[in-house]
Order: sequence, then C-alpha cells, then structure tokens
Amino acid sequence: MQKITANLWFNANAQEAVDFYVSVFPDGKIINTTYYPKSTREGLADFQQEFAGKVLTIDFELFGQRFTAVNAGPEFKFTEAVSFLIACEDQEEIDYYWGRLSAAPESEQCGWLKDKYGLSWQVAPKNMDDLIKKPGAFARMMEMKKIVIADL
Repeated sequence: MQKITANLWFNANAQEAVDFYVSVFPDGKIINTTYYPKSTREGLADFQQEFAGKVLTIDFELFGQRFTAVNAGPEFKFTEAVSFLIACEDQEEIDYYWGRLSAAPESEQCGWLKDKYGLSWQVAPKNMDDLIKKPGAFARMMEMKKIVIADL
C-alpha cells in the first residue's frame, strides 16, 4: 500500500472531477466511494446538512498512484503551490494530456497548466532534466506555454 496519498478538496463536485480524471488517464480507475451520513443522528454535523447522503470521498488511481477526492465546500481552493507532474514519453503524449487537461490559457507557463477544477499540472518530457542542459534550452522553455520538445 502507498504510504502517502494526495487528498484533493473539491467544491461539491468530486464525483464529476474524478470521472473526468479517470477518463483522461488510460489506466484511471475508481477504487472506493464513501458517503456522508444521512442525518445528524448518524453523525452528520448541522453545518453539513447540504451533503447528507452525498459522496464524501472517492479513492481513485492514475498510473497506479492513489488519490482521494474529498467532496466538501468552497472554503479551500487549489493553487499553483501544489501541482502534479506527468512525465511524458514524447511530444504526442504531451499533446494528448495538454489537450485534455488545459482549461485556463492565462495560467499556462513552461509546461504548467490548470485544469477546469483549478488543479495545476506539469506536462513535460520524462527526460526534461537532460533537455534543459542544452545551451539556451532553459530560456526557450521559459518562453513556452506547452513544451515543444523539438524547440528545446
């Protein structure tokens, strides 16, 4: 079992988000779903009434990496301080993930993007460390939105 699992807080749309992620990643799958209690008698707090009987958490996997989506309210939002790196085999794979995940063009910079849920991703070639050692490659990368391997 994985020792550390990323927990992702969603604003009452965890099921929609997880369904999206497992459709984007070829091996994506839902592992388990839990639900909020249906009443205060069953343990639901008064302030959680709007969630009664709805999805609480969804455990899912992308490339064997487990995540938990928490279905909650608007109190917390994703920021660029945390992102997930997708190490791509080639330009075709970069293009695939970029095309499916990118939803905020104004947030794109040197291989980073935001999806429609506000989650940040880095979509880069798996050998990026070697590629940016080439003369001028780092500066060229900093000017890109989506990484174009041939231009590095």
